[in-house]
Amino acid sequence: MHTPSDTIEMYLRAKDLNRPHLIAQAFAGGALLQMEMLQGDGQTPACTLGREAIAETLVRNFGRAYENAYTFCLTDPPAPACTDFHCLWLSAMTAKDNRAVCVTGGQYHWRFAPGNRLAQELRIVIDTMQTLPPVDILPVMAWAASLAGPWCPVELALASAPPIPAVWQVMQRLAPASVAMA
Repeated sequence: MHTPSDTIEMYLRAKDLNRPHLIAQAFAGGALLQMEMLQGDGQTPACTLGREAIAETLVRNFGRAYENAYTFCLTDPPAPACTDFHCLWLSAMTAKDNRAVCVTGGQYHWRFAPGNRLAQELRIVIDTMQTLPPVDILPVMAWAASLAGPWCPVELALASAPPIPAVWQVMQRLAPASVAMA
């Protein structure tokens, strides 16, 4: 049986690995995507409707701009029968045009179809985005590659984060209490 966890994992695989065909295994046909950027300078549509438009926005457009993407849900997977799921997320990637490193994070708000558990709605809130110079590629990508994903407790991400101020700013925004204790 397909679960909400399967849906989220398929979406992350589609986006991070630039595989738009996998969106059909994550989103219902008439799914709604909403995006809100609280910090950063990226241009994203506020509202997108339907699998093909979602694939264009979240996979193809993303894949034209970024590579080496790693995305993590900073929590345990959702229960198999849940219809709504909210979690923090963290991403690290590199820009194709200038090799800059981007570390970003925010919130996912999922609503799943009761029958097939595909996403009916996804609201992505981008809380924080930091752009780092290409010299930071190796430590940031080594960190991202070392994290078990896509489900990663925020404490584990924090414990192994490289000592780069921009990375710590992202972690501070996502988990201020955890960063204060570190």
